Amino acid sequence: MTSDESVSSSFKRAAAERAVDFIQSGMVVGLGTGSTAAFAVRRLGALLAAGTLKDVVGVPTSRATEALAASLGVPLTTLEVHPVVDLTIDGADEAAPDLSLIKGGGGALLREKVVAQASRREIIVVDAAKLSPRLGTKWPVPVEVLVFGWRSQSLFLESLGARVTVRLALDGKPFQTDQGNVVLDCDFGPINDVAGLAARLESRAGVMAHGLFLNLTTDLLVAGPDGITHRVRGA
Repeated sequence: MTSDESVSSSFKRAAAERAVDFIQSGMVVGLGTGSTAAFAVRRLGALLAAGTLKDVVGVPTSRATEALAASLGVPLTTLEVHPVVDLTIDGADEAAPDLSLIKGGGGALLREKVVAQASRREIIVVDAAKLSPRLGTKWPVPVEVLVFGWRSQSLFLESLGARVTVRLALDGKPFQTDQGNVVLDCDFGPINDVAGLAARLESRAGVMAHGLFLNLTTDLLVAGPDGITHRVRGA
């Protein structure tokens, strides 16, 4: 890890731990996926172990988060048991001024969106480098597609103007999500009509999820050298 990455990681950790301050005893909490969310899960585990928080249950958004939370003694539940989530803490790959996001760099975009849509409050933690004037400026849009016919989906995405890259696992084979799907990383460049693009993607059979998270974030915690900034949707 470079010195810049170490500094960025410390910023994200501080903001993720600040997000945990919004959790109250008795809550159902969505547990995001990725390095930023992991900081929050570890903090939650510590507060539960100390007795500062009680009767909190977590809904993990990936198998990796499930394993981490279980190792820390965080009680887990499912959306089948608790279909409404009080609060979710997660990270993002890119955030626009209206709190719309690109997510899915960790490959858990489908479960993350399901949990986000079930949440009363969605708290997103990013470092200042993730802020962008327009989605697509800094990060491609991950699109999760069925293995069946995935090359057809790639052609469809190219027809929308994307440069498509098949996400690969460490073994060089196509990365598979927890649902066994393929992720296509789609570089559209800065996106003029985010809502329109989202609608086109959602209308396509075989597209299981996309990384455009619109009208879901209620709170954005931005970590940087000047501290933590809290932004609220609509404020």
